[in-house]
Amino acid sequence: MSVEKLALIMAAGEGTRMLSNLPKVLHAVCGQPIVEHVLRAVDSVCKQKVLIVGHGKERIMEACHGQADFVEQQPGGWGTGHAIRSAASMLEGKKGAVLITAGDMPLVLPETYARLMSEVEKGYAAAMLTDHVDNPTGYGRVVRENGKVCAIVEQKDLVGEQHNIKEMNASVYCFDIEALLWALPQLKNNNGAHEYYLTDVINILYKGGREITTVPVLEKSECCGINNRLQLAQAEREMRRRINARHMREGVTMIDPEATYIEPDVSIGRDTVVYPGCVLQKGTIIGENCLLLPNCRIMNSVVGDNVRIENSVLLDARVGDGSTVGPFAYIRPDTVVGEKCRVGDFVELKNSNIGDGTKISHLTYVGDSDVGEKVNLGCGVVFVNYDGKNKNRSSVGDGAFVGCNVNLVSPVNVGSDAYIAAGSTITEDVPDGAMAIARERQSIKEDWVSKRKMEGKL
Repeated sequence: MSVEKLALIMAAGEGTRMLSNLPKVLHAVCGQPIVEHVLRAVDSVCKQKVLIVGHGKERIMEACHGQADFVEQQPGGWGTGHAIRSAASMLEGKKGAVLITAGDMPLVLPETYARLMSEVEKGYAAAMLTDHVDNPTGYGRVVRENGKVCAIVEQKDLVGEQHNIKEMNASVYCFDIEALLWALPQLKNNNGAHEYYLTDVINILYKGGREITTVPVLEKSECCGINNRLQLAQAEREMRRRINARHMREGVTMIDPEATYIEPDVSIGRDTVVYPGCVLQKGTIIGENCLLLPNCRIMNSVVGDNVRIENSVLLDARVGDGSTVGPFAYIRPDTVVGEKCRVGDFVELKNSNIGDGTKISHLTYVGDSDVGEKVNLGCGVVFVNYDGKNKNRSSVGDGAFVGCNVNLVSPVNVGSDAYIAAGSTITEDVPDGAMAIARERQSIKEDWVSKRKMEGKL
């Protein structure tokens, strides 16, 4: 027999209290599905992970493809013991330890899973996560005889003095595989719910002469499962607190952590300051000494060092060192902004490359284009990249000056050090160092207004 470390994650429940068409474990906490947090925490201890699925299995399997194996729990609502029985085939022929946890408990820490596993590796038949609380209503209670764990009794099955027990079961376990496989066939459903409880395995092991231990939670929030939208919001708040605390410990300043929203897969350099209302989403990397002023949303983007961003949106983009962005800029996918650039208010960039030192100060759209270094794009410049059927690409050479309210009708190329007069519509290439003017000569008609009024036309 090989010695194994694996995890069984229960994710078959309907989650009816969520009142949602989406399977409960796929609801997001800090931008990631609930079950994704569980898989990541478990992954630090067990490389083999098995999701026990049922309701919404296709969507769960699609979302978690490549991250775990899958076992289907047969319908019937027969409880947690039945769920683990459904996965027993994954344990046959193995020796070692198996973690068992719920797919709706995203706040259990990796360190906690490691501590549970460590206890079983010491020789215990089982280790279970517990906490002492003043009001354990709704939770199973840990029953002891002479100080030793002998059973877990569910809330609805409590009798007599058991109602006074303050030690509650958090429903996270680690079992010796052989001990678990020995106990599972002995489960019975003679309880108030007529279900097969995994918790009854504890008493079966105790009666079989095996020793069980408990591991206390590191944080109270670890015990929290998610069954409704209120608990989802509470988990979101706690996960956000943990994420923000980690960044602050690593040298990031947050003006108001409770109003700062950062997903797990975000990196932020030291001495960066993040103001309230900022949303930093998956895949984002922020450099050192940056200033993120209020209400920035940045997703899957790379921001260099010493960058200032104000009230702007960056999606799948890159911004070089020393650049400034915003307020109210919109940098869309596949855009690369060079170093020491100025991207100002109400500027939209899409699928474009902006060279170092270029200034795009306000009210400009650059789409599907390559803009060189030290270019000036005046107010109201529009790269007319769409002809109704195709997106066409344009380029502007280094050092060019494009005046206000210029339309560059793609595909068109503006040479280096070229000048384009304000108000021009450019449809042909402009050579290096040339001046382009493309507008009608101004004419004035004296007394035009008064004559039109006399004719009743104004």
